[in-house]
Order: sequence, then C-alpha cells, then structure tokens
Amino acid sequence: MRRTARIAAGVGVAAAGAAVAVVAERAAFRRLRSGPDPEAGVPLEALPPDDLGPVRSFDGTELAVRAAGPVGAPVLVFCHGFSLDMTTWHYQWTAFSDRYRCVLFDQRAHGRSGKPPEDDYSVRAMGRDIRAVLDAVAGDAPAVLIGHSMGGMGILGFAERHPGEFGARVRGVVLADTTASDVLRQILGGVGTKIEEALRPLTRRFVQDPQRVQRIRGRISSVSDLSFALMRATNFGPAASPAQVEHLAAVAARTPAEVWVHTAADIRELDLRRALEHVTVPSLVVVGDRDLVTPRGAAESLRDALPDARAVVIARAGHVTMLERHEVFNQVLTRYLDEVLPPQRVGASGDGTP
Repeated sequence: MRRTARIAAGVGVAAAGAAVAVVAERAAFRRLRSGPDPEAGVPLEALPPDDLGPVRSFDGTELAVRAAGPVGAPVLVFCHGFSLDMTTWHYQWTAFSDRYRCVLFDQRAHGRSGKPPEDDYSVRAMGRDIRAVLDAVAGDAPAVLIGHSMGGMGILGFAERHPGEFGARVRGVVLADTTASDVLRQILGGVGTKIEEALRPLTRRFVQDPQRVQRIRGRISSVSDLSFALMRATNFGPAASPAQVEHLAAVAARTPAEVWVHTAADIRELDLRRALEHVTVPSLVVVGDRDLVTPRGAAESLRDALPDARAVVIARAGHVTMLERHEVFNQVLTRYLDEVLPPQRVGASGDGTP
C-alpha cells in the first residue's frame, strides 16, 4: 500500500512538474508575441496589383508572376528564398514601384506557382525560371536581379547558364543573405562537412518518401507556438516583429513536402562558385549581422569572389534583412539603384516616353 502511495505521489509530482513546464513554455511564447509591434497591421500578404502569370518556364512549370509600377520603367526582379513566397518583398515593391517596374514571382512549387511536371526542384532550374520571367515581362528593358537566400542562388544558376545577360539586359545584382555553395560549411566550418556526410543516408530516405517529411512538418505546423519559435530562432534577430514571424511561419507551413526534400537536398550539395565570375556587373551583397543561416563569412566570400562587388552588414538583423530591417535595407538598395539603374522619366502613357 505504501509503495503504491509512493508511486502515485511520484506520478503526481512528475505530472505537476510537466504542467508547470508547459505553463512556463506557453508564457515564454506569449512574451515573444507580446509587446509593441510597429509592423502589426501591415498587409504582408498583399500582392502586387498586376497579374502577369502564369509564365511557362522551360519545362512547362507555370510560374505565378505579379508586378507593380510603370510599364516601360527599368525592371527590378525579386527572387524569394526557400519555403517562402513573393510576399517577403512587400516592403520593397511598395517602396520602389513609383520609380521602377517591380516584378515578383513565386519560385517553382512555392506559393502560387505550379509544381514542375518533370520533378525538377533544383536551384539551377530556378535559374532558368528567371530567364523565362525576364523574357516574358521585361523584354529588352534594363533590369536588376534581387535575390534572397535561395533566390540569390537561383540568380547564380542563371549566371552559370546565361553569362551573356550580364552587362546587356542585366545591369546589376543584389544578393541578400545568401551563399554560392557549402551551406553547412559556411555555418559550422569543418564540422559542417561531417554533418553533411552524416545527413546523406537520411536525405536518401526522405527523397524516397517525401510524405514522411510532410507528416513531420504537419505535426510541427499544428503546434503554432513551436512553428513560431522555430521561425523566429532561425530567421530573425533579437527584436523580431511577431507579425513578421507569424507571416513567414504561415507561408513556410504551406510549402509542399517535395520542396523540403528535393530542393533542400539540392541546396545542401550546391556549388555555384564558378558562376560568380560571370556576374560582371556591379553587385551588392547584403547580410544581417545575426544571420545564422548564411552568416557574415558567406557574404564576405561572395564579395571577394565577385568581379565588382560591395558588401553591407545590417545590424540587429537575422536571415531576412529585407523584411526585418526593411527601412535600412531600402536605404541601401536606393543608393545602389541610383548608381546602376537610374530611374527613367515615365509619362502618363506609362510606356516610358517623356
């Protein structure tokens, strides 16, 4: 009887401890979400007004493409990062569409774009998508390519296949929080190589069964506190806006399992360093000083390898500088664009005539 009582008491203490832990955890999440948020109420989900899609890429993939700004003006093409969509560029297209034709698209299998009919989820395929978007919406107009994270890698994939575009139609390149190769090594140094080798068998299993990833992600996404905490910890700096974190967590939760399996595996093994020599136009490299995904060392490597590049470090920013510190990011981008792509005067007809 005494033994039963001791067991019952132990179970009760353990249950009480677990309950306290759950309460403490929820309180911590509430603190992360509470407090003044100047970004609350910003319509981050809003899309640019002009629907230019679907644009059909080289393999038949249908890309959702939107635009804002005067037709005939110089073109800014925005390429978003892994598991995100075009809405990550909200603060840029709303700020720059008075002077430039801002073109945004969802990467293949992301957002509103279709899945590739031939199951090509690679970053190099995304580089070819950029060519399709340029041909469809920019024509011969001068353009600047602006890529975040995987979007920047896609630009390098574009450079690898179409080097003649640089200095002709493409007048500038902005690479924000990105790298050209060795993602794990950039983050963890030599340890990253060992982790990469250890991950290969696991990656093969997931490639064979993408729905396993979907089930895992489903369990994480269903716990809103956990998905919020993961997004905040991996992509943002110390003063993150809860509204921005919530938005990106929701976007990432909608990304198909095939992207998390096939594209993630492709990024892990990607090496586009040789493509950097083809980016002969003036380039801007931007990185947050708290970026844990593609840290400052990755940005410095890009700057040193590009033929004509400068780098800017944005303080107190994580992996999504253009969102988290958008005012500073836009100031940096304005100065750069004024140099490489001066805005043309656009008449009332919107065709670029004075």
